[in-house]
Amino acid sequence: PILFFLWGIKIVKEYREPLDKKLQYIFCANHFSYIDIPVMSSIPLAVVFVGEMSISKIPLFGYMYRKLHVLVDRQSNKSRYEAMKDSLEVFDRGFSLAIFPEGGIISRNPPELAAFKRGAFRVAIERNIPIVPVTLPYNYIFLPDDGKFLPSYRSLKIIFHEKIETSSYTEAEINRLNKRVFDIIAGELVKE
Repeated sequence: PILFFLWGIKIVKEYREPLDKKLQYIFCANHFSYIDIPVMSSIPLAVVFVGEMSISKIPLFGYMYRKLHVLVDRQSNKSRYEAMKDSLEVFDRGFSLAIFPEGGIISRNPPELAAFKRGAFRVAIERNIPIVPVTLPYNYIFLPDDGKFLPSYRSLKIIFHEKIETSSYTEAEINRLNKRVFDIIAGELVKE
């Protein structure tokens, strides 16, 4: 948030339902831009991020990210297992979890979403944690993933949708929960 203040960029937050500071959530957001992580850090709760192992290689920021958040190498079964275990432990420490279920900046045609991975939904069902779908509609316009890093100055927006309770879902319904979250975010991206 300080970064945006210094840049003179405003983040507009839209809550479709108030967040309860006594609850823990899994925040699932679309991921089209490198600015997504800083924008998501404006979540008004204590949140641990799940991110790609490659983030740990960024000087200084990578060191801090590695110490505070959950890293995963999606090409490694062992790393995915460790990340799942670490994600479950986040809730024991009293934090919420933020994840980009596309598994990185995958889509080549924003605002078209790439398929969601299953990990966030497995964790939500196993721990009975509500999911809050999050739409970041303008980040890919503000800072496209085109290698140029030339920001386009405009307000940014983060939309927190109504939470989805996961108590009625079983492990066999991971795909149904995945599709529900995907459809909410994709539907909002089409509107914006």
